[in-house]
Amino acid sequence: MTVKKITIAIIKYAAVFAFWIGVWCIAAYRTDSELLFPSPSSVIKALGELIVTKEFWITTAYSLFRVIAGILLSLVIGSVLAILTERISILKLALSPIISIVKSTPVASFIILALLWVDRSDLPILITALIVVPIVWSNVSEGIRSVDKDLIEVAKIYDFSVVKKITKLYVPSIAPFFIAACRSSLGMAWKAGISAEVLATPENAIGRELYFSKTYLETPSLFAWTFVVIVLSIIIEKLFIAVLSRAAKKLSVTAKGEKND
Repeated sequence: MTVKKITIAIIKYAAVFAFWIGVWCIAAYRTDSELLFPSPSSVIKALGELIVTKEFWITTAYSLFRVIAGILLSLVIGSVLAILTERISILKLALSPIISIVKSTPVASFIILALLWVDRSDLPILITALIVVPIVWSNVSEGIRSVDKDLIEVAKIYDFSVVKKITKLYVPSIAPFFIAACRSSLGMAWKAGISAEVLATPENAIGRELYFSKTYLETPSLFAWTFVVIVLSIIIEKLFIAVLSRAAKKLSVTAKGEKND
């Protein structure tokens, strides 16, 4: 991008940001109650008081660990299930109802049920994985089915090794679908993980801080923690997709909807 385009983009984003800050200020002024709707200045003050404490960084680190662990676990489980169900039709038939149930059941229901069997600290990992697995499973399955049948026959004729089939045939075909699954599920995973923390209130959790901020009517703190959740969600998604996209480019594939620079 040229300097002119970058400058125009910055001005546009700054204008949008200023507009919504203005809307926020007007809403806070009209409400005239820090308890119901705090002003931007009070939220910034609350955020400033949070980020200088050791507890803030410990809490954030634990929540990040739980959500990322759930995402990585779901990527492995979803990919393995896709491979198995595409090779074993009876397994696909047996597991399809479970996936339908997971997709249609509210997250809150799963959280409440899981609290009966799972430790509070592990619950966000489980819920995050539960939300992402069906998305990864369906996308990777579609990627496997999209592999060119003619190329599969060529691989058989030339007696490709298993490793060569995977790296040269299946991975380039599946990678765009895998990246698309990550793109559509990361935001959902983060929200599901934080929701699980709110209901389970484990030690050192952003969700726990949100819950107690609401309980004790510390509205500026509630807004500040919500801001942290939004920022972390954006950072996780951008970093994750950037890493996957870089890996995909090395394999000469591109995520759907993207163009190679």
